[in-house]
Amino acid sequence: CGDEITLRVDLGKGAGDAVLVRDVSYEARGCSISQASASMLYDLVAGKPVDSVASTLAAVRAMLLDPHAGEPDEDVLEDAVAIAGVAKFPARVKCAMLPWDTAAKAFGA
Repeated sequence: CGDEITLRVDLGKGAGDAVLVRDVSYEARGCSISQASASMLYDLVAGKPVDSVASTLAAVRAMLLDPHAGEPDEDVLEDAVAIAGVAKFPARVKCAMLPWDTAAKAFGA
C-alpha cells in the first residue's frame, strides 16, 4: 500500500537481569491507521520488560487477525483496543499490523 515505518528501540538494564524497552521512536509515513497503530505500540511497550513484548504483540495479532479470539483484553492492550474494529476491513488490517510486524522483527518475536 506504500505505508512505511522506521522503528528505533532503545533497550536498557532493569531490575536484576531484566532488559527494559527504555524508549521506542518511529517515523511513519502512511495512512492514519498505521500511524495511530505505531503510537499505540509506543504506549504499550515503552518502559516495559522485553519479556512482556512478545505477549503484547501476540495479543494485538490475535485481536486483528484471529476471528475466533473473542473480545480483546483491555488490561493487556489498553487503548490499542480502539483499533479492534479494523479487523472488519481486511484491506486495512495490514495498515494496523505494520508497526506490530516491524516490532516483532525487531524483538525477534
